Amino acid sequence: MSWSEEQENGRPSTGGGSLAHRVPDLGALELLLAVARLGSLGAAAREVGITQPAASSRIRSMERQLGVALVDRSPRGSQLTDAGALVTDWARRVVEAAEAFDAGAQALRDRRDSRLRVAASMTIAEYLLPGWLLALRAQRPDTAVSLLAGNSAAVAERLLADEADLGFVEGLSVPTGLDSVVIAHDHLIVVTAPGHPWARRRRPLSAEELAATPLVLREKGSGTRQVLDAALGGLARPLIELSSTTAVKASAVGGAGPAVLSELAVGEELSTRRLVSVPVDGARLRRDLRAVWRTGHRPTGPARELLGLTRVSPAKGRRG
Repeated sequence: MSWSEEQENGRPSTGGGSLAHRVPDLGALELLLAVARLGSLGAAAREVGITQPAASSRIRSMERQLGVALVDRSPRGSQLTDAGALVTDWARRVVEAAEAFDAGAQALRDRRDSRLRVAASMTIAEYLLPGWLLALRAQRPDTAVSLLAGNSAAVAERLLADEADLGFVEGLSVPTGLDSVVIAHDHLIVVTAPGHPWARRRRPLSAEELAATPLVLREKGSGTRQVLDAALGGLARPLIELSSTTAVKASAVGGAGPAVLSELAVGEELSTRRLVSVPVDGARLRRDLRAVWRTGHRPTGPARELLGLTRVSPAKGRRG
């Protein structure tokens, strides 16, 4: 097809419309620069990784789009027309600007990927996150990780204030403004010191007995407290109210009174008989462990990788 025929079949737009419809894409401009440098359409096609027919089609399409002939093709090779040489100069500036744009975007990604802010409720922070973070460090040794540990309500507040990139909670529901995925399941168990009367019981506690008994408890807002309160339909006034799983466990070991804790937290104490598990009938003390993030801000970079590690790392109570 001659140049005049191409003009008749597809005259370029000279008016409005978006810039994207009037300016060739980067791939076409890079091809034109390769033709100018190598003097061969076939060599240029090989350099940019396409076939020669595809390269010819792309050049013709660009000529129709711009309304000028860019390349003279002959058995001896491909030479730029005068208009083609001028367009090539412009194309070089566009490609250089695109390279600068790409370098800037990469710098932003590198800065984002250089840190990870995690907020986690206490049980997950103490008993699951260390293993996940070790695995992440093996994949991303240059990423600095900061961990903010608190109850589930505090984790939600951190995320909503954009003070954390990814969170982990243990409660019954997902706060408004957050999206989530279940990463594991956990069971709460009643534990006492060996000298407590419950340690010698021959029949399980009823849900009513447990609800009526003052316990060593986590503070309001914790996932453990939420699940226990919902399962029993209310709780007696706490014997002691503490702000960490470790403190609750230490109080129970010391004989302060019975406590309800994640099975993740008391494995060693049960195996060494510093604590005794007390069966309970009539109460569902199972909870979901969730990863959470701000709605519309699905994890990317190291946060996404950490989320992936929670699904492959072994954990007691794992979903399945």
